[in-house]
Amino acid sequence: MKTVIIGGVAAGMSAATRLRRLDETAEIVVFERGPYVSYANCGLPYYVGGAIRDRSALLLQTPESLAARFRLDVRTEHEVIGIDADARRVRVVDRREGRTFEESYDDLVLAVGAVARDAVPAGIPTRTLRTVDDVDALEALIDAVDGSAAALVVGGGFIGLEAVENLVRRGVAVTLVQRGPSILAPFDPEMAAPLEAELRRNGVGVRTSVAVAAIEAGSVRLEDGAVLAPDFIVDAAGVVPDVALARAAGVRLGASGGVAVDARGRTSVPHILAAGDGVEKTDALSHEAALVTMAGLANRHGRAVADLLAGEAEENAPALGTAIVKVFDLVAAKVGWSERQLRVAGRPHRIIHTHPASHAGYYPGAEQMSIKLLVDPDDDAILGAQIVGGEGVDKRIDVIAVAMTGGITASGLSRLELAYAPQFGSAKDPVNQLGYVAENLRAGVTRAVQWHELDDVLADGAMLVDVRTPAEHASGGIPGSVNIPVDELRERLGEVPDDRLVVVHCQVGQRGHVAARILSQHGRIVVNLDGGYRTWAAGRAARVGVLAAT
Repeated sequence: MKTVIIGGVAAGMSAATRLRRLDETAEIVVFERGPYVSYANCGLPYYVGGAIRDRSALLLQTPESLAARFRLDVRTEHEVIGIDADARRVRVVDRREGRTFEESYDDLVLAVGAVARDAVPAGIPTRTLRTVDDVDALEALIDAVDGSAAALVVGGGFIGLEAVENLVRRGVAVTLVQRGPSILAPFDPEMAAPLEAELRRNGVGVRTSVAVAAIEAGSVRLEDGAVLAPDFIVDAAGVVPDVALARAAGVRLGASGGVAVDARGRTSVPHILAAGDGVEKTDALSHEAALVTMAGLANRHGRAVADLLAGEAEENAPALGTAIVKVFDLVAAKVGWSERQLRVAGRPHRIIHTHPASHAGYYPGAEQMSIKLLVDPDDDAILGAQIVGGEGVDKRIDVIAVAMTGGITASGLSRLELAYAPQFGSAKDPVNQLGYVAENLRAGVTRAVQWHELDDVLADGAMLVDVRTPAEHASGGIPGSVNIPVDELRERLGEVPDDRLVVVHCQVGQRGHVAARILSQHGRIVVNLDGGYRTWAAGRAARVGVLAAT
């Protein structure tokens, strides 16, 4: 049997090598339109920034090494320009020799990935950051201006932020332009705000709620009238599925624009399968088709296609969209849905913010992180999470992703037995702490109000009590709050009314919870400001930034 694979990076090479491991007799041909296969595209920004010094480290395999180990017929600079599904043949252009030919197949795998969403207007050198050729071009552009380069990065998503950080590390002056109101659109505004502050702290010019309008005479004019003069542009405005071949071959596309496949990677056309960034996934929460462009999923689904071809098929698991990115000294990670997504979908949800230390506070080097957990109020299912901090962010988001996959509830996080030593965590790990809070809210032991709900609650007549120390209150408080430290609360109960709602807050929520328990047992109607002053301040910063941008 002969399998032809179109695309030689994540999904395509995973399919090819897995198929060979399962079937030594299969004839496997891989066509890749670019000059490289099986390269580490996720490492490309870090080569630009110098963290990866050896360019060859990005090139994980070559056609020669793949032929030697896996007996694969890998042909680079060969672009498939057409598919005859009835005859089971593909039309191929050999770019090196300038000839066109046809290749037969028994089964065809589409793994062509995605392409840049919209081309930035021409006039200034512009590259994406998706291929080895892109990296080589950016290196040349930086070197051409001899260390005094200015760059414009268009798009504040994962790739855009990686591009920004690594360009800055190369001494490039960077301006980031983001069409939406905050960077990292999959994150909610109060979680993205510290990341935007981190960019500014490192000298990055951040422009949100604005897009490129035009390029005129070597300068970039933004929609708000601002004019920039970068030496080059990095287009990180996002990608769309590359479906031209699939559409021409009669393959059905889904509502999202990606190739529609079943749970095993089969398309609507017999003997044509598909995997990778150009293919729809099944969302784990909505169970509907969605575009999720993650390297891990591309590799996993490429492997699944090979399993199907070899007769060992399993259905692909729904996609959680787990992702992580580093922004200078901060790390941001997410899984599942954001509050914004849940609101748009009209899906009920409960919100939890915590700000724990990465490991035991008494052990040197502990770093504070901010965690947001989104929970179904009816069945306590975890709907999503976002974490921003330093060390330890990665392992906490992975634990939550595993919990979601395994059906562990939010309250069930409190019962996970996680590895503990002072330099790695706390006896009550941050994940356990999320479970404790979720359990308290579910049982009605405490009630909470969110940072973006506070103004309305106060306007309705609630009293706001800051239970931090006088020094903390003096260093920065929420307007209109009354300072009664939690340790003085029992002696000063007379200052807290019993005929209206009382909102208590501390710095991160923990002392607020203690205060809420004291007051509720003394007959007060009380709610805790979820995540405390720290979450409120981040949310306010995000809101002020949006207003300033508009």
